[in-house]
Amino acid sequence: MSDLSPSLADPLKEANEPSSLVARFGPDTPLLMDCGVSLDHWQIAYQTYGSLNAARSNAILVCHALTGDQHLASRNPITGKGGWWTAMIGPGKPIDTERFFVICSNVIGGCTGTTGPASTNAATGKPWGLQFPVVTIRDMVRAQRHLIDSLGIESLFCVAGGSMGGMQVLQWAASYPERVFSALPLATGAKHSAQNIAFHEVGRQAVMADPDWRGGRYLEEGTRPAKGLSVARMGAHITYLSEPALHRKFGRKLQDREAPTFSFDADFQVESYLRHQGVSFVERFDANSYLYMTRAMDYFDLADDHGGVLAKAFAGTKTRFCVASFTSDWLFPTADSRAIVHALNAAGASVSFVELESDKGHDAFLLEEPNLFATTRGFIGAAARARGI
Repeated sequence: MSDLSPSLADPLKEANEPSSLVARFGPDTPLLMDCGVSLDHWQIAYQTYGSLNAARSNAILVCHALTGDQHLASRNPITGKGGWWTAMIGPGKPIDTERFFVICSNVIGGCTGTTGPASTNAATGKPWGLQFPVVTIRDMVRAQRHLIDSLGIESLFCVAGGSMGGMQVLQWAASYPERVFSALPLATGAKHSAQNIAFHEVGRQAVMADPDWRGGRYLEEGTRPAKGLSVARMGAHITYLSEPALHRKFGRKLQDREAPTFSFDADFQVESYLRHQGVSFVERFDANSYLYMTRAMDYFDLADDHGGVLAKAFAGTKTRFCVASFTSDWLFPTADSRAIVHALNAAGASVSFVELESDKGHDAFLLEEPNLFATTRGFIGAAARARGI
């Protein structure tokens, strides 16, 4: 794990020269993508925590969600904030870095060091922008597989992640079942619903309607579609929460005032909160990457890749699964997780399932949830005993 300086990093510099470990690949290791393009110069940025054992049998790959990155349990060099899953990852925590070697990489198409639209295209010397090939979840997993190969790891003890990260977990289990001993997909689905695709399209249109988007060439032209990306983030953030959580945190309370202003200022606390979420997101995330990541999720349909039968994706698998959902998650409701479990049962897989009580919505998998911690600790511990580590 790299030693980060106290000062904040430049997001544009991070796209090419990340403040983390980075694996670079050339023409001898091209990345073959679903859209038919082959990347012959590409890189993947990652962080590691803990130590790989002599048998190389204790590696856990954590896959990040839509707006995540490789800094899951360490300081983010752009924001200066702690990692996005410090509640779950660390010494003595459910995923114990004193026992396991944890790897997290920025996905292909991302913006914090893995090749994506904000990266420099070696052929032109300019940012890729919309010339970057469209990415799928399977492309993300292919890139991760190259990273795992470069680390000399033949079999992963576990692949874990929530939301878009959970999609990657399922794709890993379907594409490389012999390389995944156990899998922990959280708050996710085997396909993106029409409702979720619709929400993503609203966000993309907000970005592309910003005059400063410049047809995706904003980095070349020295602009940034900050307003459009901020609105996209505000809309998406609502889907990560739940009505009870919003009511508990904000209700109809006013923001720093005794009465309405009879204007379009942020009168309510919830409005101020969403505006803050939008502004802070713009500072750390590339707008084109947001388009690419949301499109990758939209295209994900694991059953469609197997003749429309999800169980065929897991036929003959020996991977051990634990699937978890949350009662208040309406972005990836429990029905989505049950569909995965039914398919795994039909395939004869070893699978456990839990629906966790929470009013925190989709983001519950990222937060302090004792029941999730207990579930993860129990599953990881049992799988480790079975693995002999």
